[in-house]
This record gives sequence, structure tokens and C-alpha cells, in this order.
Amino acid sequence: MTAIQKKDHNPIAHLSAEDVETLGRELDAIREQVLASRGQRDADYIRKVIDVQRKLELTSRAVLLFSLFPPAWLAGTAGLSIAKILENMEIGHNVMHGQWDWMRDSKIHSTSWEWDNATPSDMWKHSHNQIHHTFTNVLGRDNDLGYGIMRVDEDQRWSPFYLGQPLYNFVNACLFEYGIAAYDLEIGKVIKGRKDKGLFKKQLGAVFGKIKKQATRDYLVHPLLSGPSALTTLGANATANLVRNLWTHSVIMCGHFPEGVETFEKTSIDGETRGEWYLRQMLGAANISGGELTHLMTGNLSFQVEHHLYPDLPSNRYKEISPKVQELFERYGLTYVVGPLPKQLASAWGKVFRLALPNDFVSLAAAKVDPVALTRKVTAKAPESAAA
Repeated sequence: MTAIQKKDHNPIAHLSAEDVETLGRELDAIREQVLASRGQRDADYIRKVIDVQRKLELTSRAVLLFSLFPPAWLAGTAGLSIAKILENMEIGHNVMHGQWDWMRDSKIHSTSWEWDNATPSDMWKHSHNQIHHTFTNVLGRDNDLGYGIMRVDEDQRWSPFYLGQPLYNFVNACLFEYGIAAYDLEIGKVIKGRKDKGLFKKQLGAVFGKIKKQATRDYLVHPLLSGPSALTTLGANATANLVRNLWTHSVIMCGHFPEGVETFEKTSIDGETRGEWYLRQMLGAANISGGELTHLMTGNLSFQVEHHLYPDLPSNRYKEISPKVQELFERYGLTYVVGPLPKQLASAWGKVFRLALPNDFVSLAAAKVDPVALTRKVTAKAPESAAA
């Protein structure tokens, strides 16, 4: 089977075409079970999260009116940071996936929701829902892979530009919402002349409009309302935005970049079947283990595998179906990549540093640590040297 095979690595060589399609039908069955059981408890869940988030944000901003006093600054900043994370992760991201459209509530619907982020919702839904979730981890098709600034796979051609990718990634983490906005604008396509300039100008205006609105609220209106605490409130808002950016970037890295997550060649999805699409989602994502608070604060993207299999199912159901999905991984001989947040984050950053260097350099460095590996490397090249 070659439909989702990389150049030199095929993690599904043991599966037949019939196995893959049977797997697809089993995953379809899990989906249908959730669709049939959606109801009041799911609606109550998202409404409660939205209510808590809004009250937390309002309370935190009220406390920051007195941010001149350190305890108020700490409490207000922490509360606002959590509120912004909840709004982006568990609410905005999932609402705009259409996870709650079945409720027919115009206030919690993918077509009407606008989130607290630099990217307008319609732009984000195009780049994320339509592009990323369709071409998950396909090199050259899924722009989420490295966001166009990083090398994320050994099969990608190395250039000196990638030496700086640890720095690029850190800066992107600190300014993540603006980095995503630039990414959603498809600036690379504009430079290459592959995107209509009129459309780009229209989208650029929408992005600047969002940024202006956010900046006015966080860095002008609320600080001014704080009177003597204006500067400390401004600092608290900036800190909360930074914390939100760093957290969301980290969660997304843990879901897509750790060691063990597969990437795929462009040609590997030609003629892709439903079962093969499912299989690509299973192999192209990683989970974060943890408790209820971890799942809530990650927007349930701690279940990234389940999310990629079922991006439009209610996020509160991912934990429920995770054991069923894991059982399929085990039964079909596939690797379910999961680990605690620190481990997954270290793995993802390790890959960023490793792939900043040429493959040969990394291989040689590893061989120097392992004399046996060095011997194998030299032995393997001996016939070629002799022929020369």
C-alpha cells in the first residue's frame, strides 16, 4: 500500500487496503454514536464555559482597576490570562469548527462567532478548517507544518535559513496571534504572485481592523479606566496576551510536532480513501496526558488525535471516545503518541533544534556519541568509496 507512504518510512506496511477501510468504518461508527447522542448536557457544557469565561474576564478587569497594588495586579493578570486562553482554545477554536452548530443557537454558531484574536474568523476558518484539516501534515499542502518558517521533517531540503528556526519559533510563540494572522494572510503567496492582490488588501484591512480594536481595548480604554493604575493595568493586559500566546503556541506544538508524529509527501494523498484520510489523522497528531484542568485549558486539544479524526464533534466528548480510539490504535498495530505536557513540549522543541541543522551533521553528531553507529556508517559507505 502506498497511499500514505513516505519516501523511506511506512508505518502502515503491515496493513492491507481492506484493513484500512475496515478501520475507517469503525471510526465512522464511533462518530455516528456521538452524533446520535448529542443533547442537553453538551449544550449545557459549552454555555457554562462561555458564562464562566465572561465572568472571569469581567471580574479580572475589575480587579485590575486597582492593579497599582501588587496582589490586585497578580490576581487580575492571572484571571485575565486564563480568560483569554479559555476564549481562544475551548470556546473560539471549537465554536468556529462548527462543533456547536447543531444547537441552532445564533450566538454560539460557527458563522457568527468572532474571537479575541488578530485573525478575523472567516480567514482563520479557511486556513485552519479547510486547508489544515484537509491536508493534515502533508508537506507543501499543510501550511501549519512549520508555518512556512521552519523545517519539520528530514525529507525537507535544508538551507542555511533554517539555522535560525529556534529563534523564529520563539518569536512566533511570543507574538503568536499576529504570526497566525500573517500566516492566514498567505503573505508567501502574495510575494510569489500566487494570490490576488485585491483580496490580500481587503484581508489586510480586516486584520488591521481587528488589531486596532484589540489594542484600543487592552492598551487604551481599560488602562484609562484604571486611573492611577493605568500603567500597571496596561502591563497586566500585555502580560495576559503574552501568556495566552505562549500557551496556545505550546499546545499546538505538542499536538503536531513531537517525535513520532508523521508527515506525508504530496503524492501520498492522490486518490486517498476515507479510511486512508482517517489513518493520516491518526498518525499526524499527538496527545497530551493530564487531568480535567489540562483538558479544559487546552481546549481539549490535549486530545489532538481525536480532534483531527472528528474536528466537528463537541470537544467535551473527546475524552469519552479516546479509549475507543486507543483500542483501535492497539488492535491495528499503530503508535498512539501521548505524553505529559513537559515531555511533549521538550520533544517538539528538540525537533525544532535538530532539524535546524543538516541531516548529515545530525547523523555524524549522533555517531560520535555512539561508536557502533559510526562503524555502521563507515561500513555502509565503504563499497561506494572502493568504487570511487
